[in-house]
Amino acid sequence: MTEKTRLYLIRHGEVEGADTSRYNGHADVPLTERGKAQYLHIRERLAETRITACYTSDLARCAWGADMLSAHRGIEPVRERSLRELDIGVWEGMTWTELMEKYPVEWRARLADIVNYRVPGGENLLDLQGRIVPVISGIVERHRGEEVLVVAHGGANRVILLNAIGAPLSSLFTIEQNYCCLNIVDYYADGAAVVQLLNG
Repeated sequence: MTEKTRLYLIRHGEVEGADTSRYNGHADVPLTERGKAQYLHIRERLAETRITACYTSDLARCAWGADMLSAHRGIEPVRERSLRELDIGVWEGMTWTELMEKYPVEWRARLADIVNYRVPGGENLLDLQGRIVPVISGIVERHRGEEVLVVAHGGANRVILLNAIGAPLSSLFTIEQNYCCLNIVDYYADGAAVVQLLNG
């Protein structure tokens, strides 16, 4: 194998309202105390790593954790707007139950075509992929041979992981991403990518 860049990809910790299925999208939802504790656990798990850089979504639920995970390493996290979650438009902040009641036709349309359907005012998965994948490619290129931490969101992480294994966007929900889970992806200089850990 050629030289590799290792990406430690985590999802943000638990947020307020997590007990109800909803779309938070770009809403800046605060972490719960449990969510903050989950970041402490991740810090312990990453203690022996040689992380030299950190990139994070600029939303507080990610940025708070990135700051905490990087402080003792002397690293200043790079806040990257393009690492945000899928922009869910007019559905932002609404629960799935509310959506099924208020937008039944649109809800079914999205389920029928998860890749291409775009909620009014928002993005579809192709849009998300179009902004996320170039950011990750740039990070890998800038940090050849290094270990890098990326803190992002459930949907964003799924797109990164699907891209790494060469799977279609239609497989998005075949991958689970629990709060503060850890994924490890090795990117090789020859273009190969290997997922070493998924939703760990």
